[in-house]
Amino acid sequence: MFRFLHAADIHLDSPLKGLEEYQDAPLEQIRQAVRRAFDNLVQLAIDEKVAFVLLAGDFYDGDWKDYNTGIYFVNRMGKLGAAGIPVFMVSGNHDAASQITRSLKLPDNVTLFPHRHVGTHSIDRYGVALHGQSFSARSVTDDLVRNFPQGDPALFTIGLVHTSLNGRSGHEFYAPCTLDALRSKGYDYWALGHVHQREEVSRDPWVVFPGNIQGRHIRETGSKGCTLVSVEDGRVISVEHRELDVLRWVLSRVDTAGCESIDALLDLVRENFQDERARADGRPLAVRLVLEGVTPLHGQLHEKAQQFNEELRAVAASLGDVWIEKTVIKTLKPQVLPTMYSGDSPVESLMKSIETPQFEKDTLIDFIPEFEKLRSKLPPELLSDGDPFRPGEEELAAIREEVKELLIGKIQQRGQYEN
Repeated sequence: MFRFLHAADIHLDSPLKGLEEYQDAPLEQIRQAVRRAFDNLVQLAIDEKVAFVLLAGDFYDGDWKDYNTGIYFVNRMGKLGAAGIPVFMVSGNHDAASQITRSLKLPDNVTLFPHRHVGTHSIDRYGVALHGQSFSARSVTDDLVRNFPQGDPALFTIGLVHTSLNGRSGHEFYAPCTLDALRSKGYDYWALGHVHQREEVSRDPWVVFPGNIQGRHIRETGSKGCTLVSVEDGRVISVEHRELDVLRWVLSRVDTAGCESIDALLDLVRENFQDERARADGRPLAVRLVLEGVTPLHGQLHEKAQQFNEELRAVAASLGDVWIEKTVIKTLKPQVLPTMYSGDSPVESLMKSIETPQFEKDTLIDFIPEFEKLRSKLPPELLSDGDPFRPGEEELAAIREEVKELLIGKIQQRGQYEN
């Protein structure tokens, strides 16, 4: 029996975005979060005495400002080498974007698979064959998997590739392939990278995205870490998610229904934050708070938004390492519309039309072409985690909801004036 670790999308020294405005936030600790999570990965490999470690791309975050990022990575690889643990990895789109990466000499225990063809490495001690291919450039649109060799039934065969498969929301369409193509190769485990949300795509064979090891902004919520795989008699007997993150991003939805006072709502928010801390095993939290539901406090929340935000921040501060990344108010008044808006009035027809607003355009650039000029001037790193000008269906749904709530609020406000 042997075990191995599968991790991906390390993004060393990538900044955590969304907490810059907090004067009391430990910014240096936050900046070091990805390194600390990677240290946890290295220590986990040593503690579990794994046979080897797989890194499925994007261990860097594009071009470095200097060599410090690479020196840190080499040092940690050397620590694994001192423990007798080999590392096998493929470069991803962010790694290929770095010029310094190509000249970095890796320790002897590290094997970086080539980018011109599929590379193969055997570990006779465990009866393992590994196949992998790195990215040759930032954007790889070819199907790399089709060139992988067929698996040997006598060996436990692993494929290592950085890919979006047939597409994943919020991720560039790189090295596309299909699940059927992976299955056709006869491998026992496919170690994938590129998608930052953990996903067990298949269990026959095992096809796994471990997700990234540390969330970096509010679009990367929840537990982050790596995958620990146990193999016995040539077959996978367990696949476990192991947490590595040191700060957790949380989308916290609070139903305000039943709250008759601001103090009651603040108490409810405090309880919610305490529950989130418990689920995160006491890790520091960066929270986007979404207030929902029908409440008589609706008007106060909007009229005194700045004061209320400060009160919310005080609640978070009282719990220790909790920061509110943003507060979104999506509440409704108990009476959504005045009685005059009933029946077949024009306003009633308008309300029905905005209940399910639809966008015929696919991108914000289609709505406002001038955005393309702005987009072309932005640095690549701001567009690397999902183009904000080309939102996915989830983001478009959120925009539709915000537009609907804005229109409803305007109609309500007009109704109050007329009454």
